Amino acid sequence: MIALKDIHEARNRIHTFVHRTRLERSAALSDMSGFDVWLKPECMQRTGSFKIRGALNRILSLSPEEGSRGIVTGSSGNHGQGVACASKMRGYPATIVMPEGGSPAKADAIRGYGAQVIFCGTKSDDRLALAAKMRDEQGMTMVHPYDDPYVMAGQGTLALEILEDLDDAAAVLVPTGGCGLIAGIATAIKETRPDVKVIGVEPVGSDSTGRSFHAGKRVRLDVIDTMADGIRASIPGELTFPVVHKYVDDMVLIPENSIPMAMKLILERCKILAEPTGAVTTAALLTPGVLPDSLKGKKIVPIISGGNIALYQLAEILGKKV
Repeated sequence: MIALKDIHEARNRIHTFVHRTRLERSAALSDMSGFDVWLKPECMQRTGSFKIRGALNRILSLSPEEGSRGIVTGSSGNHGQGVACASKMRGYPATIVMPEGGSPAKADAIRGYGAQVIFCGTKSDDRLALAAKMRDEQGMTMVHPYDDPYVMAGQGTLALEILEDLDDAAAVLVPTGGCGLIAGIATAIKETRPDVKVIGVEPVGSDSTGRSFHAGKRVRLDVIDTMADGIRASIPGELTFPVVHKYVDDMVLIPENSIPMAMKLILERCKILAEPTGAVTTAALLTPGVLPDSLKGKKIVPIISGGNIALYQLAEILGKKV
C-alpha cells in the first residue's frame, strides 16, 4: 500500500518535468449532464497522457547503473510513451512491448523518443510476460504500467492538483484498467479529503475492476472488447487492487457506444481532443443512470486521461453515427 507521503515525494521528484494541467469548467457539459463539470485534461500533459507522471517517478528513482542496463515495459501505448520520454531524459535505452495491431500513432511517438518497439500478442498479459522475460534475461529494469508503488504514487500527483485547485470538489471520475491511476488518485484523495468520492469508470466490454470490486477479490476476464485501448486490462493489479478495495467508493459501467459520443462532444464543445480511454469519464456523466442523482449540481471532475489517437482512427470513430 502506498501512502500520502509517497505521493508528495513523487511530486517533489517530478514536478519540474511535468505540466500542471489546469482544471477547465465546461458550461456545455454541465448543462447537458446536470452536474457541475470540471475537466482535468491530462491529454495536454507531456506525451499526451498522465502516464509520464508514474513512469518518470519510477525512472528518476533508479541509480545510473540500473538505468544503463535498460528499461523495459509492456504497454498499449501511453505508458510506453511515458517510459520512452522519461528514459530519454536520463539517457537510458528503452524497449516497449506493444500489442499486435496497436496504435500506429502511439508506436511512432515511442520511436520518436528513441525507444525500440516490439509487438507481442493482443492481451496485456502477453506483452507484460515478454517484458518480464526481457527483464530477467537481460538485467533490465521493468517499469510496470500500474503494479508498481512508484508508478502509483506518480499518478496520484494529479489528484493533489485537483484538491488544491477545486477545494469543494464532490467527486472524481477515473478511467480504470490495471488501476495504477485510480489507486494513486484514491490514496491522495482519501488520505487528504475523505469526503470526496472516487468513482472508477469502465466500458461494459472491459470491466475486470468492476467485477473484482463487487466480488471483493481479483477477477480475470477471458474476453475484452472495447475501443478504449488504454484500459483493456484482463485483471486489476496485484498491488493496485487492495488500494481500490480500501478507498474507491464505486465502479460504474458505460455502454461502448457512449464513448464516440463523448469524444465528439468534448471536441466540439470544449475544443479538447480525447482518445477513447480519455472520454469514458465524460461518457459516464452524459449517460443517464450511470452516476447517482445525489451528485447532481455538484462539482465533478472527470479525468481526461489522454489524447493520443491517429487522425484516421479519429475520423473513423467520429464518422460513425453518434
